[in-house]
Amino acid sequence: MTLLSTKNMSVRLGGHTALRNVDFSIASGEIVTIVGPNGSGKSTLLKALIGAVKPTQGSLERRPGLRIGYVPQKLHIDPTLPISVRRFLSLPKKNSDAEINAALARVGASDLLSKQMFALSGGQFQRTLLARALLEKPDIFVLDEPTTGLDQPGSAALYNLIEELRHETGAAVLMVSHELHVVMSASDRVICLNGHVCCHGTPDVVASAPEYRALFGTGTQGALALYRHEHNHSHDGETHAEHSHV
Repeated sequence: MTLLSTKNMSVRLGGHTALRNVDFSIASGEIVTIVGPNGSGKSTLLKALIGAVKPTQGSLERRPGLRIGYVPQKLHIDPTLPISVRRFLSLPKKNSDAEINAALARVGASDLLSKQMFALSGGQFQRTLLARALLEKPDIFVLDEPTTGLDQPGSAALYNLIEELRHETGAAVLMVSHELHVVMSASDRVICLNGHVCCHGTPDVVASAPEYRALFGTGTQGALALYRHEHNHSHDGETHAEHSHV
């Protein structure tokens, strides 16, 4: 079942075309990763999909009643405005203590309940954001570079947690990341973005695409093989040429 889709979607921000002619879709249970250089429109695409910015051209459709758990790339908490983790997880809607405790426990952050948001480490902050997304009981997690600021062990732990949550909840995962070899190996499909969709398909297809190599070089294909992630379903016949959209 398709959760989110766009057709010929373009977005202009401040007089600049951030995205043009993007065809995109994601179905229930999929992990789809968006990669691309800085300024390629990755965050803009996510913001359009969740409704934070409006397309200036084309169409955008969400499944009726779709629940989205969103983790932004950056969220600044002003230290002069104290807010505890418990309070943060009750915004913008009230969640019960039991729900909050369960979400924090699931992301391995039970000890953070009474801490101030501005005092959290990078890893603690990201786990709190993930707990907030989990409280939405999402059909899809939308994650904008969720491991920003984390070291390699912290990143690996967070990716493992995201994978576990996907299996437990059945939710789809749409993720932007700069950690190409790790993320691509765990994805069903990869979209390479540079203001438009450069290439798309399974990780192997994208890693060997000339457009991808032009942006990222050839070294990532070798790294990709080291992180092969086997899924229990088939992608037979899924190639760049056979995708009518992504």
